[in-house]
Amino acid sequence: MIEYQEFLQSKRLIIKPVGITSDGAEVNSMLFPFQRDLVKWALRKGRCALFCDTGLGKTFMQLEWARIISKRCLVVAPLSVARQSIREGSKLGIEVNYCRSQEQVKDGANITNYEMIEHFDPDKFDAIVLDESSILKSIDGKTKDKLIKMYNETPYRLCCTATPAPNDIAEMANHSEFLGIMNRTDMLASFFVHDDEGWRLKGHAEEPFYRWMASWSMSVRKPSDLGYDDTGYVLPPLTINPIFIKSGYVPDGQLFFTGMKGITDRAKIRKGTLQDKLDTVLSLIQNGDQYLVWCGLNDEANALKKILPDNRNVEGADEPEQKAKDIEDFQDGAYKVLITKPKIAGHGLNMQNCHKQIFVGMSDSYEAYYQCVRRSYRFGQTEPVDVYIVLSDHEREILDNVKNKEREALEMGEKLIQHVRDYELEELQAKKHDFVYGTAQTEAENFKIMLGDSVERMAEVPDESIHLSVFSPPFQSLYVYSPTERDLGNSKNVMEFNKHFSFIIDHLFRVTIPGRICAVHVADVPAMLVRDGYIGMKDLSGDVIKLFQARGWVFDSRIPIDKNQQAQSIRTHSKGLTMSQMKKDRSWLRPAIPDYILKFRKPGDNPVPVAGDMTGDEWIDLANPTWPNFDDRCAEWGAWSTWYGIKESDTLNVRAARENKDERHICPLQLGTIERCIKLWSNKGETIFDPFAGIGSTGYRALQMGRKFIGCELKPNYYNVAVNNLKTITAKKEDDLFSRPIDLCPS
Repeated sequence: MIEYQEFLQSKRLIIKPVGITSDGAEVNSMLFPFQRDLVKWALRKGRCALFCDTGLGKTFMQLEWARIISKRCLVVAPLSVARQSIREGSKLGIEVNYCRSQEQVKDGANITNYEMIEHFDPDKFDAIVLDESSILKSIDGKTKDKLIKMYNETPYRLCCTATPAPNDIAEMANHSEFLGIMNRTDMLASFFVHDDEGWRLKGHAEEPFYRWMASWSMSVRKPSDLGYDDTGYVLPPLTINPIFIKSGYVPDGQLFFTGMKGITDRAKIRKGTLQDKLDTVLSLIQNGDQYLVWCGLNDEANALKKILPDNRNVEGADEPEQKAKDIEDFQDGAYKVLITKPKIAGHGLNMQNCHKQIFVGMSDSYEAYYQCVRRSYRFGQTEPVDVYIVLSDHEREILDNVKNKEREALEMGEKLIQHVRDYELEELQAKKHDFVYGTAQTEAENFKIMLGDSVERMAEVPDESIHLSVFSPPFQSLYVYSPTERDLGNSKNVMEFNKHFSFIIDHLFRVTIPGRICAVHVADVPAMLVRDGYIGMKDLSGDVIKLFQARGWVFDSRIPIDKNQQAQSIRTHSKGLTMSQMKKDRSWLRPAIPDYILKFRKPGDNPVPVAGDMTGDEWIDLANPTWPNFDDRCAEWGAWSTWYGIKESDTLNVRAARENKDERHICPLQLGTIERCIKLWSNKGETIFDPFAGIGSTGYRALQMGRKFIGCELKPNYYNVAVNNLKTITAKKEDDLFSRPIDLCPS
């Protein structure tokens, strides 16, 4: 059992530390307690992310992390932030070297901007920090891919940003992939499902997902999120003041304004209403205060420069040194009005020196708006912050759109913090994760069903006591029915699934009487592009055969069970079954996927022959190489086609067992299939076993047919329904109900 417990630990999607340990004395005492603990956690992790809100001191934390963990570190930051990081480093006594190529690199902390990364040799660094790492989703795709590829072998990696990344699947995937945690394809396959609403978190994946997130990232809005004192981190009031200017703007070729229809329309309206906004902007500038004025067009910046007092316009065409100087001068109070764009100064800068902002028009980007406001409205700000948004009356829907996104982001951020708080505290305190797991059992004269992990509960079944096992294992599909690593289906890949299943196969071999049978119901699994990288089939039946053979079983036969191809096409929307694909390119077409019964025999002589209770005609029918579905085949082909009566709908009622978080309906094995296996390979009074009992279908049929039953089930609500079903059939005392010959073609 020790080996199994170690295996379960390995299944958990928790990122193991690859860093170093640090005691409190090593971290600069200038850092607040929560900052020191976050640094120590990041040092221990080695590859991780700090999603800490603006003003929580990410620069201090990342520079301390770099100083302690590495001999030579590269910090990559937006151009406007690099000089600020150098200034912050000096407060800690850390010399941060600004460089634009490998030749300028020194030992210790080096900083450059994202546009310069191709001028550096990643092999020359043992650590890298991405400052304002949310920029990964907005920079050029080639640059992002290059960054991820260049540093995929760097031992220590840290991402820092204020934006709560888990609200955005693309951004979360970028961080996870850069840090070497998990690539986008695996992340989506593990935790998300795609439906009509797009990608969403699987119901049972919620706990594993947030625990996984907390194992490599810290999401913090304020110190109290991690149980620390918020003193000094309570922000003053923020007032957003929308101002709508009545405009006579009419698009070219129109008699009157008819609304905005896309990005091009938005740009035209923004440019066409500029003159209407200038007087209002000028009137907002009051003596004595500094102002951040955000624009999005060069025309806006040029017009504002002409009319606003004591200003500087920081634009993209400026030399890097000039940009840095103008921004630093504004931070130092050398002039009154900074005119710039969100993409130039909207990330990472500390501008608590200013508590007045003006947006001259705005885009639909909530993140750009959020980041701009947060240059002034951040921890360390002592004055109430006023933000003015000057728009034409035609642009009202843009602000409405941004405010809706803001509301959604706040709700999602609050939900995120609630979900990860406990897991993050466990991470900070380096506690072991406690997973809730319970057991129970219900026993009667002719059945016993056990709640719990099949591997552990099967250990209670005596050696060579089972005459026949009939079951359908959960196929590899993460967090479909439960959140626990004890679930065989919760396997990241085929190798992990096979390893887990092997523990169960070994127990099956031990408990089965020599010469007796294990009947396994499987179906091959479609390979999906988003999950597997290709469209095709995965040979699950073949893998199961190899697994059983490797554990000592003799493979006897693979019996196909017919399926309705039209019903399967409608249910799965498989490309290989559609009429549209038939007309487009038949090379993709394939038949419907059948189910199989895989028959395995334990070596040795059977001490009690399975004989009687079957006619020759029945055996002739059951010996057919396939077991067709009655609904379509019986009337169509006649009585010569055998094993009719296996209907997909011939199952116990599953409604009571389904939970809201279940991503799929539980699919009990058809009673007709179970009946045939029991009739073929067991005698009355013998014991039938199912290690994945579900709602008790195998036991239900076994008891009806005069056998005894033992089963295991991991999920409590399935177990409860199974107990009820077994008690119900026992009470009816209909053991002989199905002792009659099988009616091949019932009317």
